[in-house]
Amino acid sequence: MRPQIMVVDDDEKITSLLRRSLAFEGYEVVTAANGIEGLKQMMSADPDLLILDIMMPQVDGWEVAQRVRESGSAVPILMLTAKDDVQDRVRGLDLGADDYLVKPFALEELLARVRALLRRKSDKSEESTSRLAYEDLALDLDSREAIRSGRTFELTSKEFDLLHLFMQNPRRVLTREMIMEKIWGYDFSGESNVLEVYIAMLRQKTEDGGSRRLIQTVRGTGYVLKGEVG
Repeated sequence: MRPQIMVVDDDEKITSLLRRSLAFEGYEVVTAANGIEGLKQMMSADPDLLILDIMMPQVDGWEVAQRVRESGSAVPILMLTAKDDVQDRVRGLDLGADDYLVKPFALEELLARVRALLRRKSDKSEESTSRLAYEDLALDLDSREAIRSGRTFELTSKEFDLLHLFMQNPRRVLTREMIMEKIWGYDFSGESNVLEVYIAMLRQKTEDGGSRRLIQTVRGTGYVLKGEVG
């Protein structure tokens, strides 16, 4: 699967250049014209890298980076700015950016930084494949047990597969059809409510003891692993 890169920039020329150049390098590219649009897309997309302009109207890149990190996302962030100022760079890095590039930039340097950030993400993923975590919920891939707020509970085979799918795609809306294909296979047919039954069982286990709901229903679409509704 091709790495997906999201570009958030209100400069149409920069966005067009990056879209063409990154696509030519083999990446899947999605774009947003401003910070608000970028944050909305981040709710359903799960990019492998975020290229983020700082100077945007209404919601600037600093706020976008801060809100992305507050959501729990560890997506690598490459910030672009027209300001070559140390304080600006420090602020961006303090808010969770992984790298910083000043405009105007050489395309070759940007592509090199993209490759480096994606390699770094891949290395981190390989180091932490034995456990997935979202907020206070963790899934141990070796023992196939889940842990929440210090409480460990066992999962059936299908419960594990379903929770694993959610934990691999936090904050991404998964359609009912997508879940059925991934967990029960392409040959599954009928109007069975098997998915709803397993969602209910997972909720019972993950919410036992008064923990707040993490598996949210998206009416008419499917489900999403997300800490807050809305």
